[in-house]
Amino acid sequence: MSNHFSGDYLKSPDDDRRLDITDVYLFKSSKDPDKMVLIVNSNPTAPAPASLQARGPEFYPGAVYRINVDTDGDAHADATFTFTFSEYQGGRQTGTAWYATGPAARQPEPAGEVLAESIPVSFDGTAQPVQAGPVRLLAGRRSDPFFADIEGTLHGFAWTGHDDFAGNNVSSIALEVPADMLFAGPVIGVWATISRRRGDGTLEQMDRGGNPTINPFINPDGEKDLYNSRQPADDVANYLGSWSKVLEDGGYSPEEAKAAALQVLPDILRYDRTKPPFYPNGRRPIEDIYSYRFAWLTYGKIPPQGLNPHADLLTDFPYLGPPNS
Repeated sequence: MSNHFSGDYLKSPDDDRRLDITDVYLFKSSKDPDKMVLIVNSNPTAPAPASLQARGPEFYPGAVYRINVDTDGDAHADATFTFTFSEYQGGRQTGTAWYATGPAARQPEPAGEVLAESIPVSFDGTAQPVQAGPVRLLAGRRSDPFFADIEGTLHGFAWTGHDDFAGNNVSSIALEVPADMLFAGPVIGVWATISRRRGDGTLEQMDRGGNPTINPFINPDGEKDLYNSRQPADDVANYLGSWSKVLEDGGYSPEEAKAAALQVLPDILRYDRTKPPFYPNGRRPIEDIYSYRFAWLTYGKIPPQGLNPHADLLTDFPYLGPPNS
């Protein structure tokens, strides 16, 4: 549960898990130091209602999947990669990708340059990445790289050694992007959003994700949906007080709690290319985020869970393993 099932809206049989972001990753390409990899996963594996399966297993048709990039530190998007997807018909689904900068990047609707159309959504891992100008991209089902001992969490952090996410799949959008399309200076911030259309045609933001394991663990039930509907630029004003209190309860002094909360506020995954590339400076699929977050919440009291990254991770794009049976 990095952000798996972070929304309160996932309590109804009519809700759609394809609108739920699980994880966001941001790291340097293993093959080209001048390129960055952006990955946003959604659709956590869980028994879905039959009506949802009938509509298709991967991306929500017509929803707007967006990767936002802040290049100047003001928590507003300066560049965006936006995806929409077709209906699932005849065993196929396709997507369209846009790239926008400047004011167009802050529009809720897809805008800017169309990078690629009719992108095949991969269901079995056999579809090849699409080269869209300087950007390489892939959309489809992949093995979920997140690893966590949920059973141990439920029993007072007595770790069991069992990875509850082994064998699960997610719907993944992966991009390999030239760094000069992202950076105006040494630091960027990245977050993802998924929005769907209301009956009147307007977009409603259903989920967002930046730092891992934040909304499910620090926001109380009943407030997660409101958090998902908001924008990072408002996070410090909305959450610094309440999150600092949670951290104080975990063992921090008031000053330390505020400083720790500001590490993840606003909720944007930052990457500074002058610093070592491990979370909280970007995020790679191999990192034990679950242990990191509980240590952060408890002033280091909870020890690491003792699990290893998934063995099916790849060393090259798209980095996530092929989908599990």
